[in-house]
Amino acid sequence: MANFPLAGLKVLDFSRVVAGPYATRMMSDLGAEVLKVEPPEGDVSRKFVKRETGVAGSFLQLNIGKKNICIDLKADGATSLIHKLAAEADIVVQNFRPGIMEKFGIGWDDLSKVNPRLVMLSISGYGQNGPEREKAAYAPVLHAETGLIARQAQMSGAHPTDIQFAMADSYSSLHGIIAILSALRTLDQTGEGQHIDLAMLNVLHSADDYAHYALDDIWPKAPETLVWEAPEDRQVLITGDMKWMWLLFSTKDGLQDPTPEGSDIPTKVRMRREAMEHHIRSQPSFDALTAMLDRLNLAWGEVHPFGPDVYDQPSIKSLGTIVDVTDDAGQARRTVQSPYRFSKSQSGIDSNAKIAKRGEHNVAALQDWLDLTEGEVAALSEAGTLLKD
Repeated sequence: MANFPLAGLKVLDFSRVVAGPYATRMMSDLGAEVLKVEPPEGDVSRKFVKRETGVAGSFLQLNIGKKNICIDLKADGATSLIHKLAAEADIVVQNFRPGIMEKFGIGWDDLSKVNPRLVMLSISGYGQNGPEREKAAYAPVLHAETGLIARQAQMSGAHPTDIQFAMADSYSSLHGIIAILSALRTLDQTGEGQHIDLAMLNVLHSADDYAHYALDDIWPKAPETLVWEAPEDRQVLITGDMKWMWLLFSTKDGLQDPTPEGSDIPTKVRMRREAMEHHIRSQPSFDALTAMLDRLNLAWGEVHPFGPDVYDQPSIKSLGTIVDVTDDAGQARRTVQSPYRFSKSQSGIDSNAKIAKRGEHNVAALQDWLDLTEGEVAALSEAGTLLKD
């Protein structure tokens, strides 16, 4: 792992589901050694999608490449064990509700005493100290409270419904990585670690490129329909202002203006749109249509149905987007590779990667991190501090 950018860093990962695990998965792909600390009941996302055998795809995607130990935080000796692990770690990541880590004696104040150089990321819905700090916060809750769901519904004319993408979780993980790397830079300069309080509510507002509309109290223009019916019963998305598209179609592709002289604006808009719809659908083939769009320098993309065929596009193979791995039942599975491509460094997982079972590395990880003997690890298991599948 010497050529990986984060090689040599040790990450103690208490996070579950998406917010946190995505960050630590990416750090693992960048070369960090990530030790996932799973509770006795297991990370709930292991069984998000019921399969006959093997973990859910979401758990595999977000945790592949990590080592795994299972600790009962309520058991005798658990707090002491976590303190010892934190003393060896460079980074701790957790997404419990505020106050939970402190309840078990493993909060920032506790862990920074055993390791002053520690960088700790705490992801929560509303921040560690705010008035809503104890409120349960899953991605859909944050999507609702930041106005994202209502805005999408109002602009599309549809009933309010959550987006099918855990944006709050994923964006918080990515901003968490930025914050961790920034804190490590500060550590290099000062020799002191620090705690990062990352509120998902704050993350969504920060990343929202429509935020300025709300702050200026200006309702954004409803987006024009970008998706068009195309030849061969396919659909194509074409970006660009309708006026610009009409100008290109009419001046460079021979499309005639169907509007009678003296027509009002709504009539012109309607009839020109209908003319463009016919022009797009009347192309002899989908390839002929896209060749026309390329000739006019219009940005387009085919609307692919969601499913395995999405990963059959030409760029997927050349980018190495999909990688073959092995799940906890020994089955061949596919998952998504991290997107980083460096000119000199390496990143990503390979086909030898296997998702860990709960507590699979209890012995190996504790021997490596703490130099414990097999007998000492066995004693922790007998005391109920360590568990495994």
